[in-house]
Amino acid sequence: MPVRSELPVAVVANGSSGTGLEVCRRLAAIRYAVVMGGRDLEEAEVSAKEIDPDGERVTPRHIEVDNSVNVTALGKWVKERYGRVDALVNNASGPPDKWGMAMSTDLSPVAEALDMNVFGAWRLTQELLPLLRVSSRPRIVNVSGEEGSLAKMKGGRPAYSVSMAALNALTRLLAGELQRDGILVNAVCPAPIPGLGKTPSRTPSQDAAGIVWAVTLPDGGQTGTFTRDGGKEMPW
Repeated sequence: MPVRSELPVAVVANGSSGTGLEVCRRLAAIRYAVVMGGRDLEEAEVSAKEIDPDGERVTPRHIEVDNSVNVTALGKWVKERYGRVDALVNNASGPPDKWGMAMSTDLSPVAEALDMNVFGAWRLTQELLPLLRVSSRPRIVNVSGEEGSLAKMKGGRPAYSVSMAALNALTRLLAGELQRDGILVNAVCPAPIPGLGKTPSRTPSQDAAGIVWAVTLPDGGQTGTFTRDGGKEMPW
């Protein structure tokens, strides 16, 4: 029998550090059963213990979104343990290619970024979609970035920018396809990318707030949007 089915269940990819960790903390505080995903299981175990020493609401789990075997195993485990998913936070992404230029970059890091940032979210979504359909209040949040905005692109960081733009496109497609099922799908930009020279000082708590906002949208709420800080629209 699935356990903890009385609590809404959230799966957070890359939830063991930074913004993802704060998302897990906030969701646990509002009574979600949180599956904290991490590429490093030991790190996830330590982080989960920090948030939830008794292990009542936060469960660490090894999640590698660029590994289809791992993602399939995760889906089977979540089904057996919980029986459904109420919120999926696709937060896994590679670091920005700080010095890359589209006119000259080697395409290998671009392919790696696409596999992690786009196909990773796509794999995880497809795997967990049957469990999201079981939920009475399903939500998908794709954690994107400012440099995925076509309107703001001016060159540089091609792997990160192209992959995040593709993630935004995936968000729109899924939102349109799943709206009839009541599944809200939104992209959230937690913060400006460090190193752009205009980045204000922010905390993980501030960055996590917009993600949690999208997870907790009411039925019939926004879908297919790209926002920051709890509903502030970002240009596509």
